[in-house]
Amino acid sequence: MVRVLRSCIQSILKLVNSVIGMAGLAMILYSAWMIRVWQRQMGELPFDHDSDYPPPWFIYTFLGLGVMFCAITCSGHVAAETANGCCLYLYMVFVVLLIMLEAAVSVDVFLNKDWEKDFPKDPSGNFDQFRNFIRTNYEMCKWVGLSLVSVQGLSLLLAMILKALGPHQCYDSDDEYGPERVPLLKNAPPQYAVDQGYGHGSKNEPWGWVSDKTNR
Repeated sequence: MVRVLRSCIQSILKLVNSVIGMAGLAMILYSAWMIRVWQRQMGELPFDHDSDYPPPWFIYTFLGLGVMFCAITCSGHVAAETANGCCLYLYMVFVVLLIMLEAAVSVDVFLNKDWEKDFPKDPSGNFDQFRNFIRTNYEMCKWVGLSLVSVQGLSLLLAMILKALGPHQCYDSDDEYGPERVPLLKNAPPQYAVDQGYGHGSKNEPWGWVSDKTNR
């Protein structure tokens, strides 16, 4: 029963964790599109150190978040497949840090009226476009954000349950069946050793008596 429950939780954790990976891939693709737009407008890549323009921090941030989401997804798949305690602990730490980061940004946006001043000016203009898109489609973006946070919380809960169930048990060892075979061994008939001196008398008989029997 425990093995079936563990297998189900592993499959669900992989499925839920894949949603985080899909979000990370979407961020990476959007970052690649922003890099392409920047290169087309500025004539150079945003990663050039000799550029005369300030670095587009929004592109860096979105790309870094996408890579982090994909890294968390990979660690989650490894943790779900192996059910190893260290891997599960590491995955839970990553998810908790990610949720704390998202919570800090959300609190700053909702409680601080001048939250836009906390971010530097983005020379690419993508930050303003992203902000206007969120304001225009606020309801949709709100539900997408809540769904993503709920998926992260669910993956954290599943990882905790999987950690509580423990790793897989190994059933290939013969030692596990030893206690079950002990009663059978106790009831087994005694084993008799073959007497090497068969035909020549008992071992306990003196040699002289055996010799007399032979001479007769």
